[in-house]
Amino acid sequence: MADQRAKLTWTDDRVPVSERFDDPYFSLQNGLEETRHVFLAGNDLPARFAPGFRIAELGFGTGLNMLTAWSEWEKSGQQGALTFTSFEAFPMAAEDMARAHEAFPELAGWSARFLSAWRGGSCDLGTLRLEVIEGDARETLPQWQGQADAWFLDGFSPAKNPELWGSDLLHEVANHTAPGGTAATYTAAGFVRRGLEEAGFTVTRTPGYGRKRHMTRASKA
Repeated sequence: MADQRAKLTWTDDRVPVSERFDDPYFSLQNGLEETRHVFLAGNDLPARFAPGFRIAELGFGTGLNMLTAWSEWEKSGQQGALTFTSFEAFPMAAEDMARAHEAFPELAGWSARFLSAWRGGSCDLGTLRLEVIEGDARETLPQWQGQADAWFLDGFSPAKNPELWGSDLLHEVANHTAPGGTAATYTAAGFVRRGLEEAGFTVTRTPGYGRKRHMTRASKA
């Protein structure tokens, strides 16, 4: 499995960059604000949080999106656990996650709780039920028995990681989306938007975060 781990370099301002895909794991400007803008606001969260809410994600990366959603879940006063399922081909070592999380001190409490329990795979943190499914999502997602109320589509750039944005995989995303569910992504690439539409989503292009002019929101009837 050694060659399946994430291979990283680091920018001077503590942003991890994938050597495989030559792409940063989060915005060079402010990764936390990017997550809030793209994945939370893009899925109308935390307003849609409700008991039993389920989030699924393509690309776990540093775990930043999970930590952000979990922190908002707890702050919103929800009872019970948030279910968060992520599909990740190249898992990051816990020590690298910890280093990446240092850039977001307001998430330090959630990071510490997560990392103290994290051993890979599944993790029950009381208010969070996390499962990270390792492997190629094109193979693992079709086998998944769950559904999501909201999807975070956070693979590396479509130009550098096209496998995670193909039409067949987007159809699987739709097949694993509950009625009334949503999806959001930082990219507004035309083939991604068309793939989501062909999969049955209603797609909207909206203002992106930072230097990205546009992002994509999608909803399923």
